[in-house]
Amino acid sequence: MSENWEEVQDTAAGWMNEAGKMLRQSLHESLKIDTKSNPNDLVTEMDFKIERFLTENIEKTYPHHKVMGEEEAGADIESTDGVLWIIDPIDGTTNFVHQKYNFAISVAVVQDGIGKVGLIYNVMQDEWFMAQEGKGAYLNGERLPQVTEVDLSEAVIGLNGRWLAREKRDGEQSLHTMVRKSRSVRNFGSAAIELAYLACGRLDSYISFRLAPWDYAAGLVLLKEVGAVVTNFNEKEPSMLKKDTILAARPKLHKQLLHYVHNHEGFEK
Repeated sequence: MSENWEEVQDTAAGWMNEAGKMLRQSLHESLKIDTKSNPNDLVTEMDFKIERFLTENIEKTYPHHKVMGEEEAGADIESTDGVLWIIDPIDGTTNFVHQKYNFAISVAVVQDGIGKVGLIYNVMQDEWFMAQEGKGAYLNGERLPQVTEVDLSEAVIGLNGRWLAREKRDGEQSLHTMVRKSRSVRNFGSAAIELAYLACGRLDSYISFRLAPWDYAAGLVLLKEVGAVVTNFNEKEPSMLKKDTILAARPKLHKQLLHYVHNHEGFEK
């Protein structure tokens, strides 16, 4: 079945706008907060509420589409055949809880494994990052230019400091060496936002050792449209079904950074 991706994008944006209003309103209320895999992996009732809101709308409007979300939806999905929505109701839940800032709703629509639509809504900044395959990437309606090149010595890298703290590798190929050679390192606490920031030039690279598809699927669509390169640490396409490593950067910088992350296992899982 042929899909009208423009319509899909606009429909998704409408739902995400409503979800954003729900999140902003919830910041004035008492939240129920739990943990998942570890004490630092937070989840709130709003994570579930937003995912259910999006999932119900998708299933009602596009009954032939599949949905995979961070909290509940699509846990049994084993294939990207057909049309698959990959959603993160709140990317940056710790920020949502503690800062009430720097969190995003991330939605990607994938057909047969290929990203067709990517949307990242930076809720509190009211920034909309949108992209369709082959039609460019946009920030609040303004088309984003193609990325330019930058050397590591001039690069600002998105990297969680926990990976540095856990690193066991030393010497020339260590992350510590990479950081010392870079201009600076930043961590915003939301993979979706950091990938969007790479797309619009606020970052030059983003690196993570362990992300799920809902963390990066929308960002992949954005970054492809601006000419950035995204692979896992072994230069393969990131998985759309399971967790993977992520190296996203301007093209020449991506090649430089592979030196520091390729086959890197120097951290505690």
